[in-house]
Amino acid sequence: MFKVFPIVLVTLEDMLMSYEKVTQVQTQLIIGTKQTLKAMKNGEVSEVFIADDADQQITQKVERLANELDMPCHRVDSMERLGAACGIDVGASTVAVKQ
Repeated sequence: MFKVFPIVLVTLEDMLMSYEKVTQVQTQLIIGTKQTLKAMKNGEVSEVFIADDADQQITQKVERLANELDMPCHRVDSMERLGAACGIDVGASTVAVKQ
């Protein structure tokens, strides 16, 4: 069975606001797909951020679970910029904000 995800058009302003939000909540972040999925399943996450240039086979699990949990899921354009917003020197495919 296939689930269809809605296509959401994101403006540059929305993306910049997403990066800014991640930067502001650095102490409340869970970085990486495995850690994000685990925290989501444990009910520890309020919202997630997914980089568009990350491997979709990996990130679709996060997006699917976010939809199932009716959790805000924000798309950003770059793993590198998402990682930088988290304060790390490498890219991040997914980032979650703790509740």
